[in-house]
Amino acid sequence: MTVRLYLRDADLRTFDATVVSVDGDRVELDRTAFYATSGGQPHDTGHLVWATGAAAVLDVQTVDGRVLHTLAGPVPEVATALTGEVDDDRRRQMMRTHTAMHVLCGVMWRDWRRVVTGGNMDALSGRMDFEVDRLPEGFAAEVEALCNVEIAADRPIEVSFIARDDAVLDRDLIRTKVNLVPDSVTEIRIVDIVGLDRQADGGTHVSSTGQVGRLEVVKTESKGKGFKRIRFVLHDR
Repeated sequence: MTVRLYLRDADLRTFDATVVSVDGDRVELDRTAFYATSGGQPHDTGHLVWATGAAAVLDVQTVDGRVLHTLAGPVPEVATALTGEVDDDRRRQMMRTHTAMHVLCGVMWRDWRRVVTGGNMDALSGRMDFEVDRLPEGFAAEVEALCNVEIAADRPIEVSFIARDDAVLDRDLIRTKVNLVPDSVTEIRIVDIVGLDRQADGGTHVSSTGQVGRLEVVKTESKGKGFKRIRFVLHDR
């Protein structure tokens, strides 16, 4: 299986790899720093460069456990040694957004004891759904302000790995539904916004909340009885 370099180093943008399989305009590498769409976070983009050519990476998906990079342009042959280059602007925006989602999740759990039920994101915007019967008057402004306090606190963000059996028994992780992780995954990746939010998560994040920018809640919606949606965008400051 492809070694996913971003799991241990989200700041890595350039890496060396070898093509292990080709399927039309899609290639599988032995290692990659390109994030594959999952968990509500979209894929990275960028380029692959080798001795006789180069191609843009348009999409990255996991198919049957294989990380496949969809290319625009020439396709390298199996066993080709190449260099991957991840688009820094897009990755940085995704890292900021995914971290903002964890901040929002942490605030909602700490102050309202509400569990997140789903979410999705794009560059500098996202939405999260929570188990909430009703939102009080002024809720959007209140949760926005609380999130921005945590962002301004510049809390450090740490990544660690623990055994699956230990994760299942960890009370702090029960609400993240570790039991839904495929049985084949024996080591669980933990993302910890120190003092605010700790979750099992495979996405990319900035190294401290101060890098997120300013969060603005742009809309709240009812998604049926007992469920509410919060939409937000990020600004540089």
